[in-house]
Amino acid sequence: METESTNNNKIWNVGLLLVATLLAAKLISALIIPRSKKRLPPVVNSLPVLGGLLRFLKGPVVMLREEYPKLGSVFTLKLLNKNITFLIGPEVSAHFFKAPESDLSQQEVYQFNVPTFGPGVVFDVDYSVRQEQFRFFTEALRVNKLKGYVDQMVTEAEEYFSKWGNSGEVDLKCELEHLIILTASRCLLGEEVRNKLFDDVSALFHDLDNGMLPISVIFPYLPIPAHRRRDQSRKKLAQIFTNIIASRKQTGKTENDMLQCFIDSKYKDGRQTTESEVTGLLIAALFAGQHTSSITSTWTGAYLLCNPTYMSAVLKEQKNLTQKHGNKVDHDILSEMEVLHRCIKEALRLHPPLIMLLRSSHSDFSVKTHEGIEYDIPKGHIVATSPAFANRLPQIYKNPDKYDPDRFAPGRDEDKVAGAFSYISFGGGRHGCLGEPFAYLQIKAIWSHLVRKFELELISPFPEIDWNAMVVGVKGKVMVRYKRRELSPN
Repeated sequence: METESTNNNKIWNVGLLLVATLLAAKLISALIIPRSKKRLPPVVNSLPVLGGLLRFLKGPVVMLREEYPKLGSVFTLKLLNKNITFLIGPEVSAHFFKAPESDLSQQEVYQFNVPTFGPGVVFDVDYSVRQEQFRFFTEALRVNKLKGYVDQMVTEAEEYFSKWGNSGEVDLKCELEHLIILTASRCLLGEEVRNKLFDDVSALFHDLDNGMLPISVIFPYLPIPAHRRRDQSRKKLAQIFTNIIASRKQTGKTENDMLQCFIDSKYKDGRQTTESEVTGLLIAALFAGQHTSSITSTWTGAYLLCNPTYMSAVLKEQKNLTQKHGNKVDHDILSEMEVLHRCIKEALRLHPPLIMLLRSSHSDFSVKTHEGIEYDIPKGHIVATSPAFANRLPQIYKNPDKYDPDRFAPGRDEDKVAGAFSYISFGGGRHGCLGEPFAYLQIKAIWSHLVRKFELELISPFPEIDWNAMVVGVKGKVMVRYKRRELSPN
């Protein structure tokens, strides 16, 4: 009995000694080793190792809805070996949009685009070259170029909808997708593609598109069937454009399209763009605009058809413009369509196709929340913001889930009240979308024609969001019954 008691005492004494040693070590550490002065953001609570990944794959917007009320406008998600810090709201996201590339970079986080766009363009070149290539886009989208593109947009819409009967039912989503790629082919890819090679090029772009999967973001070169088809289609497209470029150069023929702009572009050192670069830039341009425009066109229509007040306002605006200009529609007349513009802008606020914007942090920086709390974001973090979530913040937008285009009307201007980055459907700052004017003109050209020429009725339920797509769009069909107006509004 005494031996057992002695053993128990020894175990107890050893335990006390261990605890005392640990406490002493902690105290010495606190006194000798200085504490980090960093005010790190709160961390999303998740299971070890794979927990953060599972939360992210469940849906980033779902996660944001759950965590924002608990953690506020700045917080970090541990994702495998990476930390993603979210900045939600105009106060904390200003640095995201305004920081130079040396501090917050796009290149690392968008490397998965390289197999699709091709070598030597956009995210496969250093920042200085990419800036020059973005200058090529800017020059191709100047107002004098846009005016010519608008004429082509209007022609495409007139030709496409002339094939509808006097009445019928259509899947509006499918119709708009087809029309958008026709318009993009004419304005961006050129007459040779639009008139002779449309079916071939459209099929190849379809394979390219289907090769952009969620797994492609992590493993862009994984040898799966979708990636093999993507790579084969990319080679065939390159050959098609090489032949067109060679033909134009040989004959001296020029066209009013983005292809011609890229052919004629020169770098600052005087070097001409190569055929490979022209092909890559064209593919990037089509990817940037095709999905986003067709998705936004569809949401615009769905909301207008479910909101008679705003549809009436749009129709009244079209009647006034018809009385003023006749049936003519051009760049300047589209620019007068302020009511329609607000309706498109509100559809984009509620449903931005790009729900996440990402950067890689190359240096430490600090942000201050609306409540005055400061956080330090360490170098090496992936930094993210979400247009889909930030565009619905109740402290910025009144009744944020309600479709209310008049929130952008003079006198309300809800997107400006809280600062420059209250509305981020097109990004903003240094990396704002270069194609924003083109997109608005394209969608206005389509919907001004539709409301002038047809009475429309949504006969399927209001569409749901397809969260599973890389570019978040409309789920399922959007069935519409149409009847051709006997006379245009006047």
